[in-house]
Amino acid sequence: MTWDGLIQLGDGDVWAADSGGDGPPLVLLHPGVGDSPIWDGLLPELTARHRVIRYDVRGYGRSPQPTTAYSPLADLHAVLDHFGLDRVRLRLVGCSMGGGTALGFALQQPERVESLVLLCPGVPGYPWPDEPELDAEYDRLVAADDLDGLTAYGLREWAASGADEAASSQLRSAARAWPGEDIHQQADPPVFDRLTELTAIPATVLIGDLDRPAVIDCAEQTATRLTCALIRLPDVDHLPPLRAPDAVLRLIN
Repeated sequence: MTWDGLIQLGDGDVWAADSGGDGPPLVLLHPGVGDSPIWDGLLPELTARHRVIRYDVRGYGRSPQPTTAYSPLADLHAVLDHFGLDRVRLRLVGCSMGGGTALGFALQQPERVESLVLLCPGVPGYPWPDEPELDAEYDRLVAADDLDGLTAYGLREWAASGADEAASSQLRSAARAWPGEDIHQQADPPVFDRLTELTAIPATVLIGDLDRPAVIDCAEQTATRLTCALIRLPDVDHLPPLRAPDAVLRLIN
């Protein structure tokens, strides 16, 4: 039986959906530059083969804005528990921020992870370069409560393949979430230096050649440390589920 709605976590709520069915469970974790609808174009084929779980991180999409401290990794555990998946092996697909959460979960409980598909993963602990000018621009937009400006900023930095309607919708949802995330989201433990502990889990990393240079480097180093395949896609930015759905489906299925 399908289900969607708000899951009460005690200190906040998240919107989540379960496609139901008897297929192997598949968890989709959205990027920090979008929300769960980024997977919509893939769902018909995925739900035909899997029981698909997806949700919006606090403040994104249909999830209310956070009002207290929260951990993305703890929220993933809570969502899985809600759906009775606390003792089931899972296939995890994480894009950007979602990829980092998937890796953190795999390090905590590797016995529960069947496989990992990591799309342009944002890996906690990777030495991201300082970008003071971009940080200052972002801070000015947040201080001005400028949602249009934040959306344009996100499209410029993360949507090099083009600011079409789908990409604009994703970045606008993310821009609404970023200020609350900055205040309330607690950093999960770094995983970059522990990736070699996960080589027993089948994994694939995908990166687009139009993504930001640091993200490309992070993906390359992640694949090396996981000793897994690195798939490179031409003309793809930081939104592969939108830009290359067929390629993403091939990796998952």
